[in-house]
Amino acid sequence: MLFSISRTQRCAGPRMGPLPLTIEAKSSTLVSADPCHKSGQNLSLKRKKIFGAASMEAQKPFDFFRTLFEGTIAGGTAGVVVETALYPIDTIKTRLQAEFHVAVRGGGKIVWKGLYSGLAGNLAGVLPASAIFVGVYEPTKQKLLRMVPENLSAVAHLTAGAIGGLAASLIRVPTEVVKQRMQTGQFASAPNAVRLIVSKEGFKGLYAGYGSFLLRDLPFDAIQFCMYEQLRIGYKLAVKRELNDPENALIGAFAGALTGAATTPLDVIKTRLMVQGSGNQYKGILDCVQTIVREEGPPALLKGIGPRVLWIGIGGSIFFGVLERTKRLLAERQPVVQQDSKKAN
Repeated sequence: MLFSISRTQRCAGPRMGPLPLTIEAKSSTLVSADPCHKSGQNLSLKRKKIFGAASMEAQKPFDFFRTLFEGTIAGGTAGVVVETALYPIDTIKTRLQAEFHVAVRGGGKIVWKGLYSGLAGNLAGVLPASAIFVGVYEPTKQKLLRMVPENLSAVAHLTAGAIGGLAASLIRVPTEVVKQRMQTGQFASAPNAVRLIVSKEGFKGLYAGYGSFLLRDLPFDAIQFCMYEQLRIGYKLAVKRELNDPENALIGAFAGALTGAATTPLDVIKTRLMVQGSGNQYKGILDCVQTIVREEGPPALLKGIGPRVLWIGIGGSIFFGVLERTKRLLAERQPVVQQDSKKAN
């Protein structure tokens, strides 16, 4: 005879009065299984799976140079594709943000001419900048995921994004300065822009607005990549499989659009400081903010938010879609190379 307490009463915890007993005559074998204990074990296992999934990449063998190489190739490819596809939207956004000080509009309408102005020179900077960013981000992320607790993977993604952005800023800023001055009609070609900027403002002119650029891009890179990585982790747990290209693109679009909207004021400040040239109308970030608010009102800090969200949302979709696809193609080549080398030996 087996005497067992009903599951409802056992899981309810201590209570007053006698516990009801259920008599089962099916077997004389004692069963030591505890439903509450089992459910606790299942909950614990689920939590471990969640935290384990957050650091799945950290469990893989870490090859620094291969990770660096694959990240560099994937980042450069994604950067060039997205910049070429969305350059006209970025031009419109820049003209909207700079219109108060630069004659880029006529008759109350946006000047549609030259929407691809400066693209060639910009790609010369975007390619190495994107390659450096992802090339630094990927190995840094892998290393940090092995150092931080499993439930703090977001910290690794945030930190890696900021470090990657800082490394890429050395190329991004001069590229951005030249691009935005060409978009606003100040120069006709990238070589001419670089030559005249250096001659009039010195080499530091190529790094105009560097502080505001870091103020915008470091939080942007950190938040966007952290949001993207965490959303992918959560979605993987939900569907219990690897994500396909459209899913990666959709998550990238959401992360990019949300981050782009939140950092629009920082982008306006960065644009104003970069396009002011040698006039030095603004003395710094704080003075720029105060001047914009005083002369144009607080809404001016959100100028270009529509094109920016559209640009970065679509850009995030293209960038992360191409990035993951390229990374996967490069990873698929690795076992083949290893097998061939073993056969050769």
